[in-house]
Amino acid sequence: MFFRGKDVLSNIPKRNLPYAASPDIWSVDSVAISSLDMPREFPRSRRVGDQIQRELAGLIREEIKDPRLGMVSISAVSVSRDLGHAKVHISVLGDELQGEESIEVLNHAAGFLRHRLGKLLHIRTVPELRFQLDRSLEEGARIGALINRAVASDRERED
Repeated sequence: MFFRGKDVLSNIPKRNLPYAASPDIWSVDSVAISSLDMPREFPRSRRVGDQIQRELAGLIREEIKDPRLGMVSISAVSVSRDLGHAKVHISVLGDELQGEESIEVLNHAAGFLRHRLGKLLHIRTVPELRFQLDRSLEEGARIGALINRAVASDRERED
């Protein structure tokens, strides 16, 4: 890459700064420099996980007709680095029993969903899907209630 007759890449300082060291070079595209020296901000496993989350939400809504499946939403998909396995975190509207039934239905349909994802995604291998119940919303509500109770008891002590 040349700019004003000079090799821009030879003027990049070794400290990985997003500009060239020579004052007579006006500007250098920081994206091009950061792609040479810095690691990627969005690794492929995260991008594949996001795509799986989008496609899987539509497949569950349109293809799975089991009456035991409740109102489910996919809260996160974490894919291994080798793209061989994917943990799909599901939150279910309802009680604990309905959540366990929904996870059982989805784990039973995992092969079918993986096959359908293979037709939708443009990747060589589709990760093996494992569905897990996401309890982070319940845990957040429990912690919020504990904090509110602690604040209320502190107010009562002050009065």
